[in-house]
Amino acid sequence: MSRKRKSVPISISEFYKIFTIQMMWFQPDSYLRRNLKPTSMRFLFSLVILTLFTTTIYAQKGKPAVDKRLQGLDTALNKLVGDWKAAGFAVAVVEKDKIVYAKGFGYRDVENKKPVTPNTLFAIGSSTKAFTSAVLGILQKEGKLNLNDKVKKHLPEVKFFNDDMDRNITIRDLMTHRTGLPRHDYSWYIFKSESRDSLMRRLQYQEPSADLRTTFQYNNFMFLLQGMIAEKYYGKSWEAVVKEKILDPLGMKRSVMSIDEMIKDDDVAKGYYVANDSIIKLLDYYNIGAMGPAGAINSSVNEVANWVITWIKGGKFNGQEIIPPNYLTDAISSHMTNGGGLISAANPYIQFSNYGLGWFLASYRGHYRVEHGGNIDGFSANVAFYPADSLGIIVLTNQNGSNVPNIARNLIADRMLNLSYVNWNARIKKEDDDAKARMKEMQVGSNRVEGTKPGHPLSDYEGVYTHAGYGSIDVYVEKDSLKMKMGADTLWLRHHHYDVFDIKQYREGVVDTSEGAYIRIVFRTNEAGKIESGLIPLEPTLAPLEFKWSPRAKPVNAADLEKYTGDYLLSGLTVKVYIKDEKLFVLVPGQPDYETVFAGDHNFNLKAINGYSVQFVLSESGEVTEMKFVQPNGIFTATKKK
Repeated sequence: MSRKRKSVPISISEFYKIFTIQMMWFQPDSYLRRNLKPTSMRFLFSLVILTLFTTTIYAQKGKPAVDKRLQGLDTALNKLVGDWKAAGFAVAVVEKDKIVYAKGFGYRDVENKKPVTPNTLFAIGSSTKAFTSAVLGILQKEGKLNLNDKVKKHLPEVKFFNDDMDRNITIRDLMTHRTGLPRHDYSWYIFKSESRDSLMRRLQYQEPSADLRTTFQYNNFMFLLQGMIAEKYYGKSWEAVVKEKILDPLGMKRSVMSIDEMIKDDDVAKGYYVANDSIIKLLDYYNIGAMGPAGAINSSVNEVANWVITWIKGGKFNGQEIIPPNYLTDAISSHMTNGGGLISAANPYIQFSNYGLGWFLASYRGHYRVEHGGNIDGFSANVAFYPADSLGIIVLTNQNGSNVPNIARNLIADRMLNLSYVNWNARIKKEDDDAKARMKEMQVGSNRVEGTKPGHPLSDYEGVYTHAGYGSIDVYVEKDSLKMKMGADTLWLRHHHYDVFDIKQYREGVVDTSEGAYIRIVFRTNEAGKIESGLIPLEPTLAPLEFKWSPRAKPVNAADLEKYTGDYLLSGLTVKVYIKDEKLFVLVPGQPDYETVFAGDHNFNLKAINGYSVQFVLSESGEVTEMKFVQPNGIFTATKKK
């Protein structure tokens, strides 16, 4: 069932800002307070009597009363909807092998006032990662691989940035975010691909920012590779493998791994974000395509509860082994330090902060906690369990980049573990406000040089700019404005100074001209004064990435090319111009054949060499008389032989 949705895409600048300050997988928020209709005194009195009567019956039948630890929890959680402008969220609490609490709050569909239920499907984002790594744990038990094996042993076609990485990166390194590669998330998020092979080939051109096993750096591509290893050994898609090995045995029948499948369900959440800290706005679903192994599962708290029960019960569900016990112990043991987690006045409740295999690990107020967040457009998640306490907590929300999952998890954990009260709502709100204030301070001031103009006519910037580790950007002029097509986004390039332009997003069809966090493109010229590349800071831990310029091919047919063919005399050498596959080629003796790209007005760029072109000169009668080689070190003229 398709749905037409009027929504606003998250801005490229907001996405960039969030990636620089967050370590999970997401962006912003949402709101709607549940409305309670007035109740008559008579009805209220009747309800009290009925409640007492029902409680008496339960007591007579020997059924347990409501767990004291959960009393008042509805009120505490419902408050989060209003305080954080959340559209809605769902919670499930697991103790040992049972769900002891499951409830929805707010709306899964704000526009139509459809409430969240414990069965509402949400995108769980990076909480998917533990599923992907668990499949490799199963493969290890089956003897197909060892987690300490080199990645190239199982994916010989993979090529990293350098030989040292190729020789030494192991499967365990992929699982623990310690390869030395930073996120490079724009590569898959903006330049999306449906081909896993295509995304894998980009790794060769993605530069590391640290040495192997020295620094924790979250990276979604490494979970893509794990999914591809699983596909290789099981001979089917990652989606089919996860369904067969995990979802089906756990009874997770409604959990799916594509947006198209999810929206067919009758109980599914729409995603939202908060505009101007107060207005709930609908956000388009984001289908992450080939990057699925890093975060494509969509599920409900009731079904994810079965996954958590399995970890609490040592890898078994209903007596059946799902996760090999040896792998389970390995997965929830520390393999990489993630920021240390030292006790401080600002953070007195976490005693360490490490990473296992697809899980974040911490000691929360003296209790060992295993968890993973999840973020993707319009949705946030947290899946957590405390193995020594046989406690699990799942929080899924349809609010973008939300704090609600962490707050709700901590509120519930404190109750279930009989810990002293901490006002997590107020505490995290202050942290959030402080972070926003720091961001504003960072944005104060501008290096803009007033009164400058672009160094070239806007038409000179037109072309296709490509980075092999990311993709291609199309820059073009439209109605006296310079625009850029990056992935699915159309962007406006506002002149900043000289050859530097601000990249500005369109929101609801209108250019976002607000100041604040944004990124810029710096156009670079060669010694001949022609544009040769654009520098864009798409990976915050590295220098701006260079996207190489190439001409955008203009339509031309073979008949029009015919007049350029023939032999040309250049300093005693004969240069041949000929047509092959309806394209014009230039052959200089001792050099390879150069394919050209028609740039208009009898100009052709050499496709393989940036900054080099040929220009044909015509007589008044329209006959070609000369060919000029235009290159950085000068212009060289060749005369056409008759």
